[in-house]
Amino acid sequence: MGIEAQPLLSGPPAGHHRGMTKYLISFPSEAMVLTDEEFPVVSAESHAVIEEAKAAGVYVFGGGINEEVDPVLVSADGSVSTEIHPGSELTGGFTVLELPTREDAVGWARKIAVACRCAQELREFGYDPAS
Repeated sequence: MGIEAQPLLSGPPAGHHRGMTKYLISFPSEAMVLTDEEFPVVSAESHAVIEEAKAAGVYVFGGGINEEVDPVLVSADGSVSTEIHPGSELTGGFTVLELPTREDAVGWARKIAVACRCAQELREFGYDPAS
């Protein structure tokens, strides 16, 4: 008994589906202004949108930046500093979705904006087959 040849898998690399693009939907912390009474409702509604994205198979990952932990800058020489790039501040929450069109991304950003009660920024990731 010999080892049978396995068919070669063709197609895009893992994590990239033909015709699909990853999109970042995000907001800075200061954009979300809620009362204590609104927070549980917004939390439930935003989690429901994420569950909908998961069920649709478009959710990649998401979360919020832990603002209690200071960022560090790791330089090209490997040194670590508590100073970050000037003007670089990342706070708030984000979601990465993989979708076939920008219009689909706008639709999901709209759902997240409604659930979170704040405007969302939409950015497209560039595809690099080597990464």
